[in-house]
Amino acid sequence: MDITYRPMPKGFMYMLAIMDLYSRYIVGWSLSNTMEAGWVVDFLRLTIHLHGKSGIINSDQGSQFTPDEYVVYVKRLETVSISMDEKGRVKDNAFVERFFRIIKYEKIYLENPETVQELHQLYEQLITYYNERRDHFSIGKLPPVFM
Repeated sequence: MDITYRPMPKGFMYMLAIMDLYSRYIVGWSLSNTMEAGWVVDFLRLTIHLHGKSGIINSDQGSQFTPDEYVVYVKRLETVSISMDEKGRVKDNAFVERFFRIIKYEKIYLENPETVQELHQLYEQLITYYNERRDHFSIGKLPPVFM
């Protein structure tokens, strides 16, 4: 999982994405105007409730992934290992970073949303396309939903 941001006319919007590494499927995503650990924990809790636990939850060492609130929550999942990339190593989380590049260059930068509603709609459209119709060479030229 990782977070990216989008400048807006009044501040920033942050998007948290949780990706299944095996299939590249975006299991869940959320928008917020703050990057607090509570947002990450609440969304991770919801995603686990809807889709179940994975064996490993990987993130970078950003300020929302290192507070006790996040670390304690993940460790309490018992059957889940917590994994964090080394500081300054963007390539450690390359799959999510690549996904962020795709959504920005194939949709967000082209359409330049000015409201949160427009941004949400664009993310929703592209993530649906990414999961259900976009071929991925790394998984046999299939969309993630077929893995």
